[in-house]
Formats: sequence, structure tokens, C-alpha cells
Amino acid sequence: MRIGKCTGKKLLQKELKGCFQFFNKEINLDKETNGYGLIRDKSPYHKEIASIASVGYGFASLIVGVEHKWMSYEKAYDRANKTLDTFIEQLEKIHGFYYHFVNMRTAKREWNCELSIIDTAIFICGALTIGEYFGGEIKQKAEALYEQIDWEWYRNKEKNQFYMGYTKEKGFWGSWDMYGEQLMLYVLAIASKTHPVNPSIYNDFEKRKQDYQGIKDIIYTYCGTLFTYQFSHAWIDFRNLQDKDGIDWFENSVKATKANREYCIQNKNKFKTYGENSWGLTSCVGPDGYKPYGAKPCLVDLEIENDGTIAPCASIGSIVFTPKESIEMMEQIYQKYPKLWSKYGFLDGYNMEKGVLWVSKEYIGIDKGISLIMIENYLRGTIWRYAMKNEYIKKGLAILEMTKNYCNEQNKLKNFGSL
Repeated sequence: MRIGKCTGKKLLQKELKGCFQFFNKEINLDKETNGYGLIRDKSPYHKEIASIASVGYGFASLIVGVEHKWMSYEKAYDRANKTLDTFIEQLEKIHGFYYHFVNMRTAKREWNCELSIIDTAIFICGALTIGEYFGGEIKQKAEALYEQIDWEWYRNKEKNQFYMGYTKEKGFWGSWDMYGEQLMLYVLAIASKTHPVNPSIYNDFEKRKQDYQGIKDIIYTYCGTLFTYQFSHAWIDFRNLQDKDGIDWFENSVKATKANREYCIQNKNKFKTYGENSWGLTSCVGPDGYKPYGAKPCLVDLEIENDGTIAPCASIGSIVFTPKESIEMMEQIYQKYPKLWSKYGFLDGYNMEKGVLWVSKEYIGIDKGISLIMIENYLRGTIWRYAMKNEYIKKGLAILEMTKNYCNEQNKLKNFGSL
């Protein structure tokens, strides 16, 4: 199948609209059910399962839809408003936190899944952002949901770290003990006017550093997956900020993305799929199912985890960090692997290790979500602009003493939307 030449801004717009269509189509719009507004975790499989993180990214898609004239303001407003009602009236929550996976129609917990702090945070970031965009009762409802969250309840008081998960059956487990996608947790939790945590929690997770291929002092994540360097940055514009210790989280994600690409280049003789324009290791669907593919630096054994699978969302979700490299990657795979493109844009993963192209048949909400937001932020800065208007996000950053990093400001702002 030939799909024709498509490059630069035209390709970005095409993928952006594909991502939007995922959230526009894979949604429950049946007002007779308890799950109105819930969005599938993945498609086409598990049609009955929604994830609350998908809904958070779906909120951002409403803004993108209106701004690009793919959806009317009135329709988007109504959908956002009624979806918030679903979370207020139907979804079970404990201390303000939601279950990771819920039934599309009943809104009940599925798979005995965990009460998720990070997925709740992604949902709340989306809710607060549409609150700033639409205002009025949507803003009131979004902030009411945020104010219900008892962040202190989810804190391990001995370690002064957030737990990673909780179920009624076995209680809390794990810790956010290293850097990962959780920066948004600290910003939201310390800014709460109802259930705040002490700002010292930001200081009490490990910030391990390591060099890779000449890229210096990367504060790395446990498994080296790119989503961990992206998710908080989707909402919070860290571009010109540094904390009181001089850490520049945006610059760190630039370095980690470049290291991820360099790892693929260094290992292209080992894996046929890897190369200069075929890179991006993150959690995605591979030939053996969903796996946390990653790159150095990290703590996991990559010899076990990696099998040559590349995720388009990995490089696309890093477009604000590496615009040139991410766009070149998109152009290459769009032209070279037409089977990788379907109704919602790029599918979740591909692999060439057996000499023939393997392509995932699935779309995953969080992967289309990070692609959608980061393309929009690169082109127009839209999601950053509205999220950064929120008083609680601004308050959290102020408490963390995130201040302007004027030395790098101009360098980080150049190239955005310049295609």
C-alpha cells in the first residue's frame, strides 16, 4: 500500500488529527450508561475497558479539536462537562483517588486494578487544563475533584515518598523512590489547599546521574523508557525553569531523549529495527505483548527487556525536546512502513527482527495522548499555555522554588512551531 509523500508540518497535522480521532471515537457517548465520557485504554482490544489516564488525555484532545476546528466549542464544552459529572457522580474513589481501569459502561473497577496516584494525576491535569480553557462550571467541577484528593494519605511517612499503588485487598506497595514521570505529583500535592503534603517530599526521591555516549549528567529513570521523561512535561512547561539545586528538568529530558536515540544507533547492528531514523524506546506493544522497552542509562537489564521493538509515540512524544530528530523519524517510518499507519495515525509499535515487518494492531490511549499533546505543544504551545494558567500549578512550582533559567531560555524557545 502506498500512502504518498507527507513531510514536516503536514505530517504533524496528520498524526495530530489521527490522535484526536482516537479520543473522539473510542469514547462512550451513551448518556443512558454510568460511563459517559470514559475513553478506552486501547483499541481494538478490550473494548469494555477504559483508563482514567485516557480520559485525562481526552480532555486535552477537546481543546485541540476546538482549536483546529475539528469540533465545535459547544460540543466540546458539553462533552467535558458531562464527563466531569461522571467522575463526580459515578466513579468510585477513595480519598479522591480513582482506579486505573474501569468499565466503559458501568464505570466500575476492572481487573482488581490498583487505585492509581499517577493515573489520577494525569486525569486531574487534564481536568484542570480544560477548566482553564472553558472556565465556568467546568473549572469549578475540575477544581472540586482536585480538592477532594488526600495526597497525604498516599504518602509513605517513613520514607517521605509517595507509594506507587494501593488496593483494598493488599494495601499500599512500592515507592516513587527514583525520578520518573511523577513530577506532576509534587506540583499538585504541595499546592493543594485541602490536603497538601510537605514540600520536602520533592527532595526525598533519588536523583541518580549517569553519562551516556558523551551526554553528561542524565538524571535517569529506573527502566529508561521515554514516557517517564515526557508525561509531566505534557502539562507543565518546564522549559525555562530550574529548581533551587539548579536542576533543569526540561534540559534533562532533552539529554535523556538524545541518549535514547544514541542507544538505538549504537545497537543497530544488534537489532535490525534500530537506526538513526528508527528510534524511540518506551513502554508499548511488541510481538510478545506490552513491555517496558528502555535505553541506557537505567537500572534494568536491557538484554532481557529489549527485543528490537520501536514505538512511534516515543520519538513523537519527545518532539519538544528533539524536534529535528523526531520529525525526521516520523517522516522515515511514514514512508518506509505504510502498514504502520492506520485510522488513528501511527500504530503502537513495530519490529523487523525476524526479517519481515511486524506491526502492532493496537492503539493505546496514553500513547496517542502523549503524541497529541506534544505535537500541539510544539506547534502552538496550546496545552502548556492553559495548564500553566492554573493557580495550583503555578503555586506548586513557586513552592518548589522553580525559577527562570535565563541562560538557556532563548535556546529552548527556538525552533518551536517554526516549520
